[in-house]
Amino acid sequence: GGGRIMPGAMPWKNRWIGNPVLSFLGQLFFKCPARDFHCGLRGFTKAAFQKMELQTTGMEFASEMVIKATLKQLKITEVPITLYKDGRSRPPHLKPWRDGWRHLRFMLIYSPYWLFLAPGLLLSAVGIILAAALSFNNIRIGGIELNVGTLAMAGMAIAVSFQLIAFAFYTKVFAIAEGLLPDDPKLARAFKIFTLEKGIVAGLLILFAGAALFLRALWIWKQAHYGMLPSMEDNLRRLIPAATLMILGVQTIFSSFFMSVLSLKTVSRKPPAPAG
Repeated sequence: GGGRIMPGAMPWKNRWIGNPVLSFLGQLFFKCPARDFHCGLRGFTKAAFQKMELQTTGMEFASEMVIKATLKQLKITEVPITLYKDGRSRPPHLKPWRDGWRHLRFMLIYSPYWLFLAPGLLLSAVGIILAAALSFNNIRIGGIELNVGTLAMAGMAIAVSFQLIAFAFYTKVFAIAEGLLPDDPKLARAFKIFTLEKGIVAGLLILFAGAALFLRALWIWKQAHYGMLPSMEDNLRRLIPAATLMILGVQTIFSSFFMSVLSLKTVSRKPPAPAG
């Protein structure tokens, strides 16, 4: 919180790696105003403690307190302190690498956007651009030529990115329903638009588009009397997009059903979306 760290008060890996990195990620992921996520001295009112609804029982408790206070828009104020060298005779219980990973894991779980959505969107953009270009012709970049091998990897990237984006929504809905994250009005509005039925229709349209491309490839093969085609590359340019679209169609349909299951309301569960 802007205070002083006396010589020998903190191991170098905690001072220069663990605490700065975890505090930076906490500020990035949750827009938390705290400069130090892991100062051991905390003060809070009874009302604030009850509102945070803290659940963890281990080292993650320190991160959860700051994250929940931020997400629930509680007032956070830091008072600079001076950290002195530990005068106790027993060794500290903290294990920097193990406990640091526990804090990082907790932050990622509480931030579906950074764990799933952001990587998924980036991967999908790269995959779609490459797949769209390579479906027509090879791409030359300097002395490197990208061909159908890269097209296959682009198709894989699109399929994986779909799963990452879906996981982001699954995690968000589950966390809100279980009270781990606060309600998200934007997500609730989105789920009123994208219902189970619309998801099924969208998935079927994507599936049919892939099937149409596959049938076109099959018809071209039939024209060659089911023998060797003039160009194997051209055939793969037809088959890889077809397979990718059919995979996405199936994923869309069953992801819509699974999201509908997560959105079911009960006495104890309050998801952000109505059951489709």
